[in-house]
Amino acid sequence: MSEPLLHVPKTIDNSQVVREIDPRSSRDLWLLLFLVATLAGGMVFYAWPHFEMRQTALAKEQMERERGRLIEQNRKLRLEKASLENLRRVETIAIRDLGLLPPAPEQVVVVEKPREVPEGAQLASTEIPGEESHR
Repeated sequence: MSEPLLHVPKTIDNSQVVREIDPRSSRDLWLLLFLVATLAGGMVFYAWPHFEMRQTALAKEQMERERGRLIEQNRKLRLEKASLENLRRVETIAIRDLGLLPPAPEQVVVVEKPREVPEGAQLASTEIPGEESHR
């Protein structure tokens, strides 16, 4: 007959154990971190010009669309300006809508803008030399 085994746990005290840091693990960690940073930096430097080219192409396309829109708007505004400056149209609106009539010839006053005198020029006087002015 065999005797039953009785398992009694042994208590282990680890309070006196001091953990030492392996200098190789720290060095390996820094090397791995450097390699990852180098790879990530290389990928960024490789991708950056391509990203900038895409952004520039999109901006160029948007500006071309804006330019086309502005050219079309300019054409429409020039047509509108030409129609608004049409003197027959203005005359028709003045007579029909506003009830205005052309002025009689005796009501017309022409005002001319005097010409500018060039610098250094002398104006002729209306006085005759030798005669005294009577004022």
